[in-house]
Amino acid sequence: MPESKKRKPVTATGEAAAASAAQRPSPRWWAPTMVTLMVLGLAVVVVTYLTKGGYPIPGLGNWNLAIGFGVMIVGFFMTMRWR
Repeated sequence: MPESKKRKPVTATGEAAAASAAQRPSPRWWAPTMVTLMVLGLAVVVVTYLTKGGYPIPGLGNWNLAIGFGVMIVGFFMTMRWR
């Protein structure tokens, strides 16, 4: 009686490699950078409100709020990749 074909061993390529790469822990600098960006953005927003748009970058006015919120959003997006 003929033997059936042997199955090939599964290798870590394609989706399996991507899944294992996604499970790796974050680098040591990831969490401090994430928290720093969120706190820095908050500080920019608070300073902008306290000085009525005069600081931290004079001349931009209330665009300082957009910069502060943008920095905070980058920090919050970093939380999605943190392991």
